[in-house]
Amino acid sequence: MRSLPLGYKWSKDFMETGKKRLAGDIVRQANSSEVTDLRREARDLKEVVAEQTLELRLLKKSMLGGGEGLE
Repeated sequence: MRSLPLGYKWSKDFMETGKKRLAGDIVRQANSSEVTDLRREARDLKEVVAEQTLELRLLKKSMLGGGEGLE
């Protein structure tokens, strides 16, 4: 039996692993720095949503005439 060239085998293994990963067949544990980064990102995104929500409420109030005295 003839063996495959090293580059081909690596490429084939890489592609197969990628297909499995996309199909959800491979589970990988996140390391603590990834978890910390994701938590920070989630917190920052929640802040942005809160700020946008407040701005939208103030804008709606001012457009409906209930926002007299708002700055």
